[in-house]
Amino acid sequence: MRCFISLDIPEEIKNEIIKIQEKIPEFIGKKTEKENLHLTLKFLGEINKNQLEIIKEKLKEIKFQELNLSINSIGVFIQKNRIILWLKISGAEELQKKIDFLLKEIFPEEKRFMSHLTIARIKKLKDKKSFFEFINNFKFQPFSFNINSFSLKQSVLTKIKPEYKTIERYSCC
Repeated sequence: MRCFISLDIPEEIKNEIIKIQEKIPEFIGKKTEKENLHLTLKFLGEINKNQLEIIKEKLKEIKFQELNLSINSIGVFIQKNRIILWLKISGAEELQKKIDFLLKEIFPEEKRFMSHLTIARIKKLKDKKSFFEFINNFKFQPFSFNINSFSLKQSVLTKIKPEYKTIERYSCC
């Protein structure tokens, strides 16, 4: 099964993110559906049932305080023939390091991974110039929110959209 570890985003913050998505210049691709908005802390990829049980037990060991997160910038990852448009969220770095450390025997620590919230996957731009002007000039008031749990999720890829199922939720102390 294909899995990842993430933070769920509160409904009122999702509504703010939808407002940002509505400002994106026209493109061919998909905006992340409201119900699928999340902050990826660690992508695990394909794992078997044995690995799943080990991961679930390891994640139970993590102790953390409620997180105060802030969304403060927009950016892109350019991969082959597509662009991932994302929001940078600050405040989860220590939790991410704890997860990486506890799972390092199963998964190598990711030195280059940056936690992010994908808001769109772009296959083709109608107007590259206006899109990159949008990215370079986009200004929004940073906003903050609190999170008191993280989740181990399964990602089921369907022809229509990915479906994310919570396997286990881990709450703060």
